[in-house]
Amino acid sequence: MIKDQMEKIYSTIPPEQIPWNQETPPDILKHLVETEKITPCKVIELGCGAGNYLIYLSTKGFDPTGIDISETAIDIAKKSAAKKDAKCNFISADVLGDMSEMHGKYDFAYDWHLLHHIFPKDREKYINNVYRLLKPDGRYLSVCFSEDSPEFGGKGKYRKTPLDTVLYFSSEDEIRELFKPAFEIEELKTIDIVSKVGSHKAIYTFSKKAVRRTVIEN
Repeated sequence: MIKDQMEKIYSTIPPEQIPWNQETPPDILKHLVETEKITPCKVIELGCGAGNYLIYLSTKGFDPTGIDISETAIDIAKKSAAKKDAKCNFISADVLGDMSEMHGKYDFAYDWHLLHHIFPKDREKYINNVYRLLKPDGRYLSVCFSEDSPEFGGKGKYRKTPLDTVLYFSSEDEIRELFKPAFEIEELKTIDIVSKVGSHKAIYTFSKKAVRRTVIEN
């Protein structure tokens, strides 16, 4: 379902008109880089879309890899990186899939507005995948819609968007309970995000891979 939806969006809507697709990296990501909270390393973005943020990170000395379920999005990302002479690795894959060949390779993983596309029944599997992708002491950044955000009707956990996708709006407590078995949470807060279509409330979480986990298998 989600693969078909993303393929339709990336193949029928010009990239500049896709609401979440913007070339300028978010201030949060830039801040992590500029303050050296994250220094050049092997980084993976889950749900990378057109790859704009990884192209930015490549200019800052990072070794970036992006994964997206949409083959069309990955094709757009590859062409954009080639045009800008950016060294990035882009792979079409399902973030809920196996990805075993990639386990333990990355120092930093992040998802930007991906988690609200993953419903609660699949989230533990997803977080397990993020955990496995990271090296020991790896860091993880996640930003997703907050249930306090007024978007798409402003009520309910599940909300339908104008693009016919359905998103899940989380609470801070839900995110804390989801991450706690796998990660040491360093920051968790609700923030205001400004995008090209307006502003909204999101839950920001910055974590470190835990040495031990309460839950390892799905």
